[in-house]
Amino acid sequence: MTDKPTYMPASLLDDDSPITLGDLCRICGITAEQVLALVDEGVIEPAAREQGVWRFHALSIRRVRCAYRLNRDLGINLAGAALAVELLEEIEQLRARLRRLERMEH
Repeated sequence: MTDKPTYMPASLLDDDSPITLGDLCRICGITAEQVLALVDEGVIEPAAREQGVWRFHALSIRRVRCAYRLNRDLGINLAGAALAVELLEEIEQLRARLRRLERMEH
């Protein structure tokens, strides 16, 4: 991972906005080979492949950053990071659901 990732305006990070492999590499400060390793491990998956160009959901940025943070800070390999990212997202979804249910009760 390189030291200086590029940041995009929040308006461009809509989960439905497709980004290219090059965009993902620049934003996260990683190489195409690292992205391919993340795809192989199931951390992210391409949303589409058009004319040989992979496109990813903007959510992939968050998943990539989380996986590499787990790898860097805790020494978790990419396979373990893939599982951890999925579990963290599931916890986040369950917490959001719980908050919605609590609001309905009040």
